[in-house]
Amino acid sequence: MGLLALAHVAGDETLASRFLALSGLDSAELRARADDPALLAAVLELLAAHESDLVACAAAINVTPAELAGAARALAPEEYS
Repeated sequence: MGLLALAHVAGDETLASRFLALSGLDSAELRARADDPALLAAVLELLAAHESDLVACAAAINVTPAELAGAARALAPEEYS
C-alpha cells in the first residue's frame, strides 16, 4: 500500500513537489529509497495530513482512507508507540 501511495504522490505534480520540499529529498533520492519503510510511512503521513489528498489517494488505489492512514503505523510502528 505504501508503494501504491508513493506512486500516486509521484504522479501528482503538486503532491510530489510538496513531499520533496518537506522531506528534503530530490527525485533521484526518492527513487533510490522507494522501498524504505520510513520513507513510505512519511508519504502516508503527508497524505493523512490533508484529508482531501488522503481520500483522493485512497480512491485511486482502491482502499479506504482509514486503511491508508493506518498503513503508516504498520510501516513505522516505532513512530507510533
